[in-house]
This record gives sequence, C-alpha cells and structure tokens, in this order.
Amino acid sequence: MTPPRRKRRRPPQLPTPPPPPPAKAADGPELPRNPERLYTIAGPADGARAELDLVTLIVAHFAPTPSASPEQAAVLRLCTAPLSVAELSAYLNLPFSATTVLLTELITAELVQARAPIVRQALPDRSLLEAVMHGLQRL
Repeated sequence: MTPPRRKRRRPPQLPTPPPPPPAKAADGPELPRNPERLYTIAGPADGARAELDLVTLIVAHFAPTPSASPEQAAVLRLCTAPLSVAELSAYLNLPFSATTVLLTELITAELVQARAPIVRQALPDRSLLEAVMHGLQRL
C-alpha cells in the first residue's frame, strides 16, 4: 500500500495594487522623485576643494551648532574620533565628490581638521626602540 500524496498548499495570491500616480505640481509637470540634489547638500561652492584622499583622517574640533546643515552636523558628530573620508562617505550615503565639498566647507570654517593617515614605515622600528630601552636600563 502506498501512502497518499500530499498536495502542497500555496498562499492565496492577492492582486497587486496599482502603483500610485506620480506627484504633479500645480503647473502640471512631474516632480522629481528625489528632490534633494547633491548641489543642495554641497551648498554654493566656488570650485575650490581641499586635497583629500579616501584615507585622509577627519577630526572634529567642535560640536555641531543649531545653524549647521544636517549633513554638517552628522559629520561633526561622527568625527569625534578620527574617521577616514571613505568611511564618512559611506556613513553619510553620499558620493566621494559631494563629501569632499562638504568637508572643504568645514575645513575652511575650522570646525574639522584633516590629517594625513599614519604610514606604517614612518613609525620607528620596534627592535630599535627595544635596544634604546635596554641601553637606558643599563645606565
């Protein structure tokens, strides 16, 4: 005798609702889906940018002021400890170019400081430091 076969139950498929109509202005043209453009985040830039790499470390000197833009306040809150420009760009969900313009404004206002990353070869050799330490202990 063979066992009865079970039929697979599937959830009932509900009809998909139609997509909402696009938002229209009073004049009739269609409004953009994302009205926030990168140039509104970056503000009026004269084209001058600080020389920043992806690995340049940014450190905030002050807490955000009430008059700061939301992006500037986010940078000042995030940079209490040194963060690279690449990390800031990822946290803010902004492209690198918009992040550099934003950071240039903060650097010129002296709210943040840009530091070069610590290069591993620039640090003294551990064996040299140990030799100096042993020499000083023998004195």
